[in-house]
Formats: sequence, structure tokens, C-alpha cells
Amino acid sequence: MDPIRIGIVGMGKIARDQHLPAIRGDAAFSLAATVSPVADQGVDGAPHLPSLDALLAQGPAVDAIALCTPPQVRYDLAAQALARGIHVFLEKPPGATLAEVDALEACAARTGASLFAAWHSRFAAGVAPARAWLAERQIESVSIVWREDVRVWHPGQAWIWEPGGLGVFDPGINALSIATHILPRPFYLRAGTLLIPANRAAPIAADLSFCDTAGAEIHMDLDWRQTGAQSWDIIVETDAGTCKLSRGGAVLTLPSGAEHKEDREYPGLYARFATLIHSGRSDVDTSPLKLVADAFLRARRDTVEPFND
Repeated sequence: MDPIRIGIVGMGKIARDQHLPAIRGDAAFSLAATVSPVADQGVDGAPHLPSLDALLAQGPAVDAIALCTPPQVRYDLAAQALARGIHVFLEKPPGATLAEVDALEACAARTGASLFAAWHSRFAAGVAPARAWLAERQIESVSIVWREDVRVWHPGQAWIWEPGGLGVFDPGINALSIATHILPRPFYLRAGTLLIPANRAAPIAADLSFCDTAGAEIHMDLDWRQTGAQSWDIIVETDAGTCKLSRGGAVLTLPSGAEHKEDREYPGLYARFATLIHSGRSDVDTSPLKLVADAFLRARRDTVEPFND
């Protein structure tokens, strides 16, 4: 079977740190091209084009694209590719709105192309075994603490503070992608507070109270002002003891002990994308984005001091 010829659209940090190594390490794919308006953002061994329009008009031919652009501009690019029958990998979050992701899913169904809303944290080493263990337990309560330093992880990225950029929910949605995957029952927002800097449009911190359909309370603490050690933890109290995912899902601790395996998030994503393409299917789960949208819909907004990089 010939490799899937894939182009990367958007050559920022996530593309270089994660997508390029995963593609190069997967025999199911070959890197056909990179796309960015910045001329020097290309890589050795692949043509570099200034836009998706240029790639589609001039070649080289691609079977799939990975969209690593900010979410606010992703819809038009994805729709353009899907209309041509090109498979599309959407970095998280899959779009700036839920409605546009629904429209893309419908477009993929019409054209037969595969659409993949990729939640990389679900492929962290501890997530699958945590899901299996929790499936047989009674959930009593859940604590999610996702605190990091935005200056370290998103320096100078103005788009992330704009409408559709999600602010602190850019990392927070990773936690929600895990929680919606491992918890055996759906959950919904009951109350919350968003802390929004006076000079920004998106929150820098959030405190959210969820509840699952059996009444278990789920508390989420998000903060982009953390310095020193970073916190990416999900703690689930059950009738059989505590399940803890730390380091963003990489480390699983159960009553029987801790497990820490190699980080294979993006290789796992690309293996999944290849499977979807070869089987003619799509995978577009918007449940994490729905919870973020609900936070903007229902949570109280408090203004805090301005934030500057």
C-alpha cells in the first residue's frame, strides 16, 4: 500500500515539535509539502508553499492535510480540502465554533473524505488503562487541576487571546478531552467563573463545577499564571480507591501502583488517522468543545489585571 501523501498547513511550534516527527516515524505517511506564508518555515525534503490555494493549484499532489493553524481560520481551509476529497486532520480544538465543525463533518460525509478531530491527550499512555479501570467503578468525585505558565507554552501568541482562541481553555480542553473519554457517564456544567484580563478577550483562569448524570461532582481548576512546577492532574475518587492521571495523562496511579510509559500521543494520532483513511471513516467528537462553549455560555465573568507577555 502506497504511503498517504500528507501536507502540513501551518508550521508553528506544534507542527515542528509533534507533527513532523510523528509523520516521519510512520511508514503509512509521506510528507508531501508544508504550507505557511512565512518563506523560511519549510523543512528539508519537502516543497514549501505560501498557501493552501498554491498547494492545490501547483502541487505536489496530496491525499491528506494536517491543519495546524489557529482555529479561527481553520474552517475555510478544511472545507476547501474536503470538497476536493482530501482527508483532513484537525488539530485541537477542531474549530472556533461547534456549528462549523458540524458543517465540516457533513462535508466529509458528502465527499467521502475522512475528517479527524484529533484530541492528542486521549492518546497519552495512562488514558486507555484509566478508562478501562473506571468503567467498572462507581465514581464519587473528580478533581481536575490544569495549571501552567502561558509565557512558557504560548509566548507571544496573540491569536490565543482573541475570540475563538479559547485562552486558558486551549490547554484546559486537553483535560476535558481526557475526562470525557475516561469517565463512564456524561457530565455537564452547573456553575463557574472565568477570570479575564482587562486587556484580553479570553480567560487566563477558570473555576468550574460540573456534575455527571448520576450526581458525582467534578471540579476543574484552570490557571495560566502558574510558575515553577506545572500541574496537569486528574484525580478520580471511586468506590474502589483513587485513580490519578498526572503529567497530562502520561502517568497513571491506581491503588495497585503507578505506571509510566513512553509518550506516544502524536504517533497514536497518526496511526488513528491512517486507520480512518483506509477504512473510509471519520472521527469527529466535539464533546470537549461543547463543555468549553458551555463555560463561555454559563460561567460568570470577572475582570482581572491586564496580562502582557
